[in-house]
Amino acid sequence: MTGAARPAMRVAIAGLGTIGLKVARALDTGIDGLALVAVAGRDPAKTATQAATLACRPAVLDSAVLADAADLVLDCAPSSAFAALATSVVEAGKTLMTVNAGALLRHLDLVDRAKASGGRIIVPTGGLLGLDAVRAAAEGHIERVTMITRKPPNGLEGAPYLVERGISLAGLNAPRKVFEGNAADGAKGFPANVNVAAALGLAGIGPQRTRLEIWADPALDRNTHTIEVEADSARFTLHIENVPSAENPRTGKITALSVIACLRGLTSPLRVGT
Repeated sequence: MTGAARPAMRVAIAGLGTIGLKVARALDTGIDGLALVAVAGRDPAKTATQAATLACRPAVLDSAVLADAADLVLDCAPSSAFAALATSVVEAGKTLMTVNAGALLRHLDLVDRAKASGGRIIVPTGGLLGLDAVRAAAEGHIERVTMITRKPPNGLEGAPYLVERGISLAGLNAPRKVFEGNAADGAKGFPANVNVAAALGLAGIGPQRTRLEIWADPALDRNTHTIEVEADSARFTLHIENVPSAENPRTGKITALSVIACLRGLTSPLRVGT
């Protein structure tokens, strides 16, 4: 005797930019157990035009009411919109999946709110290799986590940390270290660049203890991350070179694919990895 099929999980997406639109198209093509029901964006007219290209015809709503329409809200909006969106989703007892790990660091009170409301917050792996290994090591004792990020200069231009210090990367002809500190400060100073560092901090020993270096390197055409972990269970080094998105060099192509894989894992009968 077979059991009745579960109703599809209703998904809404805030932000149809580099990541959100790719995920919307994947959902539109079909991911078992998931249904895209609503979208929101800063420009309602543009969002409506994008939504009209999808066969599932999701409703175009204000981000403040996405949680009323869906079981899970995927946050791909600018980090400046994170607090209001995340609060509305969590307080409604729904699931928030966000690519804005850096913004989450500034609003960790949402974790307690989610616990109280029955909501849930999910941070996909994004462009960072090895979060499974770091999470596993954190079940024991981690002594040290260091991350070195190297990006083409145009992938770092406009970061608040650089703007506030009058640092220009124009005409750079040699690698330059532009930041050294902890992941919390790095995520604050480079909100569009190092969400991966924030996710690493959350997965391991915390953003304050996770050391971070950021380099601008004109010889690179890929965003690269090297992670070194010293723990009582293992010592490991992870290295990944992400191809930047054509639409936005600050975001790797693999980030949208990671979100799609995370969504698929929510309903798949087989899940591989922590």
